[in-house]
Amino acid sequence: MPPKTLRTAALCVLALAPLAQAQKTHTLPATPQTVVWGHFDASLPPALTVHSGDTVIMQTLSTCGTPASLEARGVAPADIPPYVQTIWDNIPADKGPGSHILTGPVTIAEAEPGDVLEVRIKKIHLDVPWACNSQLKGGFLDADFPGPHAKIIPLDRTRMTGNFAPGVTVPLRPFFGDMGLAPAPESGRISSGPPGANAGNMDLKELTAGTSVFIPVRAKGALFQTGDGHAGQGNGEIDIMALETQLTGTFQFIVHKKKEAEPPLEWPRAETPTHYISTGFDRDLTQAATISIHNMITFLSAQMTDHPRLSPEDAYALISVACDVDVTELVDGNKGIHTMCPKSLFTTPKKTPKK
Repeated sequence: MPPKTLRTAALCVLALAPLAQAQKTHTLPATPQTVVWGHFDASLPPALTVHSGDTVIMQTLSTCGTPASLEARGVAPADIPPYVQTIWDNIPADKGPGSHILTGPVTIAEAEPGDVLEVRIKKIHLDVPWACNSQLKGGFLDADFPGPHAKIIPLDRTRMTGNFAPGVTVPLRPFFGDMGLAPAPESGRISSGPPGANAGNMDLKELTAGTSVFIPVRAKGALFQTGDGHAGQGNGEIDIMALETQLTGTFQFIVHKKKEAEPPLEWPRAETPTHYISTGFDRDLTQAATISIHNMITFLSAQMTDHPRLSPEDAYALISVACDVDVTELVDGNKGIHTMCPKSLFTTPKKTPKK
């Protein structure tokens, strides 16, 4: 190879090297210093700072309560990780107003208000062989089932099933019920309970491993937090709890910079290997549906990049004839609706970026 070609090749390698080095993998264990009790807030100090492209392995706690309460319901002490007691021994004075124990926040250095953070859910690990479910205040049928009624569901992590009751076996599909970003600084602290534009407690059971979630960034650094692990859940989550358990998630964070030519992402959106998903959250279920459907229309007509975009009228019609508008959850203050459009509808070959 001529010297000039060698120099050119060397410069190309050097130019690519920083990008490769930037994509690092970090681990964030759950400790008293790395969890937030029940809220999102742009003023929180980061538990970890990473860069776009980095991957973080995040350990989380369940919403099932203290080790003592778990043992009282039949969980073996050996099946409760020791760090759970450590965290419960160090409850901060300024916790709340929500009840979730969230790991984070993770700051993504490149994220600015107006950007979109893509959270790629690479892996989800079930950390314990049990889940809990309790009927608490706030369930959809409070008047009929005031509780308290609590049970432990043994999990078979090899077969990926839960032994709900004699003769009743539940398939497991682990996902995080609560993952979101900080609101705009002027919003102050917001509860981890109601889902909203920052994502948060969406309880969207489609967000399993292999899924990407797209969340609008409102605060510098995005400040991602997650928790409320579920081994499985039915749409609606009607008694206000799923198969609550402890999970460790592997997430890759990608910052998509603001595009002036496109309408901004206002509400979380997701993609599974098979579906495009839009969300909507509001205290009124009809309004939540309106938000979700409008967001899917906007995606299909003005934000989709893999296939030719539709007119708004055709997008509206396509949702009616071929997509599903489903109830996400009926509790948590804000109710949720998600619209699912199968990717198989779009038969034009997927666009590939130019080299």
